[in-house]
Amino acid sequence: MRPLQFGEILDGAFQTIRRNAAAMVGSALIVQAISQTLLGAVSLGLLQAVDSLDTVESRAELDGLLGPFIGMMAGALGITMLMAFLGSVLQGVLVVPVSRSVLNRRTGFKAMWKLAAPRIWPLLGVAALLTFVALLAMAAVAGIAVVLLMNLGPAAFALVIPLWLGAFVLYLWIAIKLMFAPAAIVVEQVGIYQGLLRSWQLTKNSWWRIFGITIVVNLMVGVIGYVVQIPVQLASGAVGSVVSPHPDFASMSSALLVTTIISTVVSTLVGSITFAFQTSVSALIYMDLRMRREGLDVELMRLMESGADADGIPGAPRGRSAGWPSA
Repeated sequence: MRPLQFGEILDGAFQTIRRNAAAMVGSALIVQAISQTLLGAVSLGLLQAVDSLDTVESRAELDGLLGPFIGMMAGALGITMLMAFLGSVLQGVLVVPVSRSVLNRRTGFKAMWKLAAPRIWPLLGVAALLTFVALLAMAAVAGIAVVLLMNLGPAAFALVIPLWLGAFVLYLWIAIKLMFAPAAIVVEQVGIYQGLLRSWQLTKNSWWRIFGITIVVNLMVGVIGYVVQIPVQLASGAVGSVVSPHPDFASMSSALLVTTIISTVVSTLVGSITFAFQTSVSALIYMDLRMRREGLDVELMRLMESGADADGIPGAPRGRSAGWPSA
């Protein structure tokens, strides 16, 4: 209940997940399972398309496979955007157990969703808005790059590469500035525009600190995920050698199917834990920013000493029942 240092944020994130595992990891596991199942279905479709190439005997048959292949690639892109959408929604929901954990209050799965339920529609709205704007920006940059390449040829790379770098830097800057909008919508019970504005205001003069913490956490999560995947890949290779002892095309396809299933299951489990951790860190940074700028730590201390609003969301505006929509 005071401004947090980097180590305290990490420790707080671990402690929050440990105390609210059912709510945080369970919810993340559901989202990850949906996403990985859809991606697995697309992967199997691509595998079947590749398998069909072995029987292609004419250009017409090859052209016939091109349509489904493009459709599956578009499906993979759509699933990626769906994951971003669901992740943004869940980021707002998971701030509930994190904020309550600051006061040493446990939050169950049902209680978390009950408290977040009144803010679901604004959460869906801000998630849809952020996802749509990101997709539109990607399409615009890609379209400009294609036009330049078509008109200037290879010389266009001198413009396309700086364009992509500039677009990436701009996207990163805006993403950090708006990353706390879901948390503000749930905790402070504001609308979509007010949530975006609150995030923009809270990150003022703190962009580099937030960026540094986010990068370090993402690197940690990436290294952990990579280390976990190493034994999985080794085990998958061993299983593949049993399933397909002879390297013909059919047996290799069977082995790839088995290894894909194993990898998907492990990725789902690891992804749910790492997502819960990243979201917990993000929520703690949000609480820390409010402590530094608005003296939220004083309000939290008052709540702990008085025991008031024991079933609500700490950090909500005074005079407003935490977790319920304002008029």
